[in-house]
Amino acid sequence: MKNITVIGVGYVGLVSGACFSDLGNKVTCLDINEERIENLKKGIMPIYELGLEDLVERNVRAGRLFFTTSYEDALKDADFVFIAVGTPSDVDGQADLRYVRMAAESIAEVMDHPMIIINKSTVPVGTGDWVAEIIREHRPDAPEFSVVSCPEFLREGTAISDFMNPDRTVLGSTDKDAAEKVAQLHLPLRSTIMITDLRTAEMIKYASNAFLAAKISFINEMANVCEALGADVKEVSYGMGLDRRIGPHFLNAGIGWGGSCFPKDVKALTYMAETEGRHPHLLRAVIDINTDQRKAPVRKVKELIGESLKGKTIGLLGLSFKPNTDDMRDAPSVDIARQFMREGANVRAYDPVAMENARALLPEVEMMDSSEAVAAGADALVLVTEWNEFQHLNLAHLKEVMNHPILVDGRNVYDPDEVREIGFKYRGIGRGYNGEGVE
Repeated sequence: MKNITVIGVGYVGLVSGACFSDLGNKVTCLDINEERIENLKKGIMPIYELGLEDLVERNVRAGRLFFTTSYEDALKDADFVFIAVGTPSDVDGQADLRYVRMAAESIAEVMDHPMIIINKSTVPVGTGDWVAEIIREHRPDAPEFSVVSCPEFLREGTAISDFMNPDRTVLGSTDKDAAEKVAQLHLPLRSTIMITDLRTAEMIKYASNAFLAAKISFINEMANVCEALGADVKEVSYGMGLDRRIGPHFLNAGIGWGGSCFPKDVKALTYMAETEGRHPHLLRAVIDINTDQRKAPVRKVKELIGESLKGKTIGLLGLSFKPNTDDMRDAPSVDIARQFMREGANVRAYDPVAMENARALLPEVEMMDSSEAVAAGADALVLVTEWNEFQHLNLAHLKEVMNHPILVDGRNVYDPDEVREIGFKYRGIGRGYNGEGVE
């Protein structure tokens, strides 16, 4: 059993802490947000993540998982200290490292024995060196310590499975012995472990997310071309994915990516490249395509209604940036709802778990308690998030309660022919129509 401290109880920190404790380690999760820590002690989760509540409860009950706001208590016996705080984008796209700095300074103030400090947060290249400098400046007499980069590759909605069954574990450090000790900590996961230098490990995380975002933006660009030429992007992506050099993953056309990782990481990598005098044309295009893609639902609804949207009622199915999470960070639904409201439309919405978080961002949107309530009297429905329950709706019934049978499928969930046979005017994203004779 190792003694582990995890600083930050967001998606990455809480999931990592709970999973490490489930592997038999003693884990203390620390956060300066007193309300979050008190709620966790009561079993109240700050986030929605499948299986997390049960995982936390089991390990608290087993005496392996603890929560505190005290750095002194959390670091008292720590062998490994993971920094898993937020690194949001600032106004120019640069990663905001204020919470990383606060964590490093707080560690320096109370550390009283040798330890390994591990950056789990997604941080700009060079941050590992910077964290070490902060600690040395704050505590010239600090006990021996090493800094290791161990970037996370967790997907919201499948974060526990991703942690326990990783594709790879990437570790970077100037101290090979420290990296080897962190590798030993990850051996129970039975994944490929790659050990490299600090900056390369940090770059692997950014390059990975940028590539996945580029793949989504690429297929969305192809969807727009498919619409113009009368091809079906779902068939195109399937045919592409059969090529082993390409693969099928992240080739689902839709209304764009969002969330806590892709937007900020692509922006941060763009900023880093520009700061060093490089010209990241592809990264800029990836961002621009994604921004434009969020305009598609409004454009399609206007085409189908054939008149002004002023006074029309638009229903949104789904609000979170992806299914199985309540995360509203950079969710496409926010931009889409605001565009409809700028057109004078009334917007209502339903999401299985994200409505509480959405209310703060979209106070003018009427939150409903079911898909049927969203559809009743609506002039158009827009599928925004592909929650499983939306894939099995009684569309015939929804059509009967709507003002106008208009459905824009922002995630290409439905079969166009089946939906049109029910009587809907349907638009997907790149679904093989050219605007002629489709109704």
